[in-house]
Amino acid sequence: MTYLVSNPKYKRRKSKRLFVGSVPIGGDAPVVIQSMTTTDTRDAESTLRQINELYDAGCEIVRVAVPDKEAAARLGEIKNKSPIPVISDIHFDWRLALEAIRQGVDALRLNPGNIGEHSRVREVVSAAKERKIPIRIGVNAGSLDAKWGSTYGADRVHEAMVASALEHVKILEDLDFDLIKISLKASDVPVMLEAYRLMAEKVDYPLHLGVTEAGTPKGGTIKSSVGIGTLLAEGLGDTIRVSLTGDPVNEIEVAKGILKSLGLKHEGLNLVSCPSCGRMELNGFEEMAKTIEEKLKKLKKPITVAVMGCVVNGPGESKAADIGIAGGNGKGVIYKKGEVFKVLPEEKLLDTLLEEIDKMVVEA
Repeated sequence: MTYLVSNPKYKRRKSKRLFVGSVPIGGDAPVVIQSMTTTDTRDAESTLRQINELYDAGCEIVRVAVPDKEAAARLGEIKNKSPIPVISDIHFDWRLALEAIRQGVDALRLNPGNIGEHSRVREVVSAAKERKIPIRIGVNAGSLDAKWGSTYGADRVHEAMVASALEHVKILEDLDFDLIKISLKASDVPVMLEAYRLMAEKVDYPLHLGVTEAGTPKGGTIKSSVGIGTLLAEGLGDTIRVSLTGDPVNEIEVAKGILKSLGLKHEGLNLVSCPSCGRMELNGFEEMAKTIEEKLKKLKKPITVAVMGCVVNGPGESKAADIGIAGGNGKGVIYKKGEVFKVLPEEKLLDTLLEEIDKMVVEA
C-alpha cells in the first residue's frame, strides 16, 4: 500500500500516534484516506465486494455499520478477508461493541457516553484496551444532545460540539484509555472548521476530518474540499473521509484529489490543463485532456502531465511538468523533462503523448 507523504510547506500538528490495524495514525504518519460501506453488513459478500472496490480506488481504512447482532456476527469474516483495516460503527448497544471486538475489528466508532451505565462502558473499554483497539469519538452537529444546545446556543455550536466530545474523552481517560481519535463533523463548513480548531487547542489526540452529509458528488465535493482542505493546509488532520451521496468509491477520488492538491500525496496523475480561454489555438483540446485523465486514472506512479492549448502559458507549464503539450496553429510541441522532445501536427499529439507516458511509467 502506498501511504501519503508529508509536505514540509505545512507544519503538521503533532498528534498522539496510534494504529488502526497496520495503518499508523497521528504522530508523523501521513494523512490516511477512509470511507464507509453502503452495503448491508449482514451481507458479507456484498460488503467485501465494495471494500475491495474502495481499496482498488485508494481507500486505506474502511468503516462498516453494525446495527444488530447479525451484522456483528459477520464482522469476523469481513475483517479476515478485507484488504484494509475495518472499523465497526456502533451506536448505543454495548453488546454489539463487545461482539465487534470479539470478531477482531481493528477499531471502534463509539461514543462511550451513549452506551449506558458505567459497568457497560468499563467492560467495552477493558476489552478494547486488552486488544489495543482504538476508539473514535464522533460528534455531529446535527445530533448533539439538547443539553449542549441549551448551554451554548445557536451561535456557539462549535463549542457545544467540542464540549460534547471532551465529555466522552474524559470517560475513556478516567478508565486509563488513550487510544482515541476524534471527529467533529458538521454539514456547515464554518462550524466544522471552528470545532476542529478549538479541539486541536485542547487535546493531542488524532483528528478525523470530514464535512458530514456534504451532499451529492458535485456539491459535496466542493464543501468537502473547502472544509477538509482548509484544515489540512493549517496542519490539522490525521485521517479524512469525504462524505458523498451514492457510491463511496467517488469519495476516494475526491479525497485523493484534495491531498494531491496540497502536496500531501504523491501518487498517480497530476493533470495540468488550461481553461480553454479565447487564446485557445489547439483543436480538440478538451477531448484530449479528458482522454488523458480517463486513461491514466488508475496510474499509481506519480506523473505530472500538462495539456496546454496556447503559446502564452503553454510552454512554461509544459516545461515544468514531467511531460506536456503546448499547442497552437495546427501543431504542437511535446516537452519532456523540461526540454523540447518533438514538434508534431496536432492530430498526432495525443497518441504520441500517451506512448511517451507509457515509456516513462515503465522506465520509472
